[in-house]
Amino acid sequence: MSVLKTFELRSPDGLRITVTDAGASWMSCEVPVDGEDREVLLGYETPEDYLRQPGYLGAVVGRYANRIAGASFELDGRRFALDANEGVNQLHGGTVGFHRKIWEVAHHDQHRLELALRSEDGDQGYPGQLDVRVTYRVEAPLTVSVSFEARTDAPTLVNVSSHAYFNLDGPARDILDQQLQIAGARYLPVRADLIPTGEQQDVAGTPFDFRQPRRIGDALEALRRLDVQPACHDHCWLIDEPDGEGAAATLRSGDGRLTLALHSDAPGLQFYAGEFLPQTPDRHGRPHIKHGGLAIEPEALPDSPHHPEWPQRDAVLRPGEVYRHRLTYRFVPSSSLANPATPATPADKA
Repeated sequence: MSVLKTFELRSPDGLRITVTDAGASWMSCEVPVDGEDREVLLGYETPEDYLRQPGYLGAVVGRYANRIAGASFELDGRRFALDANEGVNQLHGGTVGFHRKIWEVAHHDQHRLELALRSEDGDQGYPGQLDVRVTYRVEAPLTVSVSFEARTDAPTLVNVSSHAYFNLDGPARDILDQQLQIAGARYLPVRADLIPTGEQQDVAGTPFDFRQPRRIGDALEALRRLDVQPACHDHCWLIDEPDGEGAAATLRSGDGRLTLALHSDAPGLQFYAGEFLPQTPDRHGRPHIKHGGLAIEPEALPDSPHHPEWPQRDAVLRPGEVYRHRLTYRFVPSSSLANPATPATPADKA
């Protein structure tokens, strides 16, 4: 195995991130908050940890982020059998998905890192040779963007995202006092194995209503009172305006000192509240605490190949087309909220 690498990027106003070529994974994100650097990302100590981790912390996931039922799909009259790595289903592209690949460095400077990967025809069962690029960029004001591009030589599925886990209060704390807002009036109910049932239900009056900022602990308690399975938040929300100017999701720290606004052009956003994080070690090799972080993943809808009736766009990429997906994470310390010179949305939302 080649020597794994890490790369540090710094914004002019003090935001610092670390990325590794192992899974193109986002290892660290330190945000200046009231004169101190706060680590807001869950991660591991070494790049090697990312190639054997069980929890997808910080990883780029693909070819298909989230789940595909039965680890198979049909495209243009052909049926393709995929690697099944979660029971009979596939999760995040298979056992050796993008999160277990070593990516090539295409460019690196103080503010930008570009990594490239070639996924061969048949990789984890997917058709077509796929060339993928991910670009990490940091800029003022306190902004991280993660952009994806992909091209194929045969029709295939592409749905790539970042599986970053955040805790805006810092490590070794839970997220229950943090407030989450999701710009989605509908969500996808799931079966016990977390595969969508096919319905697209309204969130109104349910534990899935995050249209206004909601304390995560309160939403989890409301979900448990329903006595349903799975009694956890690991669902996909349908973003009301995927191409709009507003944030797909906004997260505020429990201490009220930091806010994260996430912008995306994807039709869905998966929110996972970290129920099973104790099965995943932290930077020091100790188990994470339950709800020690959360994942908010913008992406195509899970299991969309089996639901052609859904009105949201599919995840099919054909030769001559270019897949593009951009995520923008904007951090706003509380000291900046009263400053009218600080814009509330990213200046560069291409």
